[in-house]
Amino acid sequence: MKRFVEQLTKDRRLSERHDIKTPVRVRLRKGMGPDRRGETRNISERGILLATDLSLQVGTMVDVLFKMPEAVSGKPTTEWLCTGHVVRIETQKDESYNGVGVQFDCYEVSRAS
Repeated sequence: MKRFVEQLTKDRRLSERHDIKTPVRVRLRKGMGPDRRGETRNISERGILLATDLSLQVGTMVDVLFKMPEAVSGKPTTEWLCTGHVVRIETQKDESYNGVGVQFDCYEVSRAS
């Protein structure tokens, strides 16, 4: 039991993160503005770290559309539309984007026809 507790204190994540860069489209939840483009920095089944020039704050609800790689989901690559909330902002100095951590609240997976 002690080993399990020691492991939790090192990394509390419930799903493995994958350092994968793939294009995303992100928009404010129920926002009237257009989608903004971005790129993932890492992905898990529970959340995503993405680079975007969209100005966001912790707690903001967003929609993120991207192709979930098979390496993450264990299933063939499919398009996911995820609704989530911003949990972290990493301001990048000398860059035109911010790193935005989004925790997924729910998602829809496109079905192959």
